[in-house]
Amino acid sequence: MKTVFITGASSGIGEATAEKFAQNGYRLILNARNVEKLTALKEHFKRDYNSDVLLLPFDVRDREKATEAISNLPSEFKHIDVLVNNAGLVLGVDKEHEGSLDEYSVMLDTNIKGLLTITRLVVPIMVEQGYGHVINIGSVAGNAAYPGGSVYCATKAAVKALSDGLRMDLYNTPIRVTTVKPGLVETNFSNIRFRGDKVRAKQVYAGFKPLTGADIAESIYFVASAPAHVQITEIEILATHQASAQMVFRQ
Repeated sequence: MKTVFITGASSGIGEATAEKFAQNGYRLILNARNVEKLTALKEHFKRDYNSDVLLLPFDVRDREKATEAISNLPSEFKHIDVLVNNAGLVLGVDKEHEGSLDEYSVMLDTNIKGLLTITRLVVPIMVEQGYGHVINIGSVAGNAAYPGGSVYCATKAAVKALSDGLRMDLYNTPIRVTTVKPGLVETNFSNIRFRGDKVRAKQVYAGFKPLTGADIAESIYFVASAPAHVQITEIEILATHQASAQMVFRQ
């Protein structure tokens, strides 16, 4: 039985990805901060798919807790086949010179340093065992900056750079590295960005059919399921009426 480790697994793309891998017989290591939601998912996957699930409820920004949790994995979960670095967020649409430095720190610490921490802790396991696949969730926002999103865009550009650099560092090993770059996906993402303003968040997806978490999960599972000699380095996924991070046709 293969094992997948998913960060940010309690909602959105992470939750949908956990569901997809559970449906296909994977053993699951699920990380997020929301213990209640993680517990509900564990019960659901056990009941509906007979999945083996290990919960690691910590914030990826907490290096000490991450290190402790991954260093003490139970024997049946020690061999990680797939790591999905999904945990990430965006806060606000402020101009770069007017935004909150505290919010900037949360984005940088989660989207970049958190991803790097989990990668640093898990990839040596993969190298030692001689197999593994790292799938980092980037964003079309990492392609170019846009007004009110420069810090978030910078974090997702960093995900691309970290993925490409890791692939180069591992090219003499069987470990594969993929960046998945979604466009507009209707999840809790915009609600967090607008600090709980659900009306404003809903407007982001108005007038066209956005992607869903399940759409992205399908692509994540697709790249993970490629033959061992095939490495899909990057996949960018947009809704049909989205042409770039900001260019969306709305009816």
